[in-house]
Amino acid sequence: MSLPNSNRSISDLVGDAFSQFAKLISNEFELARAEMADKFGQIGRAAAMMGAGAVLLIPGLIMLLLALAAWFVQLGLSQPLAYLIVGAASVGVAGALIGIGVSRMSPEALKPQVTIDQLQRDKAAAKEMVG
Repeated sequence: MSLPNSNRSISDLVGDAFSQFAKLISNEFELARAEMADKFGQIGRAAAMMGAGAVLLIPGLIMLLLALAAWFVQLGLSQPLAYLIVGAASVGVAGALIGIGVSRMSPEALKPQVTIDQLQRDKAAAKEMVG
């Protein structure tokens, strides 16, 4: 078993350091690419869930809203007022659901946090090697 060559020149050491740095940067880009692919998949799944939920919800919701309006009419409200109340309530619920969906696709939720954390660790390690 041979010992590593301890008589390496400064230019060899600097060359090795740059080579290691280039490999590190390449690895970081690969990590960022993988993480962003995962985030784009998250966006696609969220949009698909929102779309599927909307498609399945619409027929049942229409029937429930009509039944609620009919019940208000039986309680003595006029038809236009019953429909107005039911329509306003449904618009409020729809707005809340859209708001939740939009918040799940916010820049903060989609930030590549793993990559950012790794870059911070790499920065600290590079400072220790230099300093």
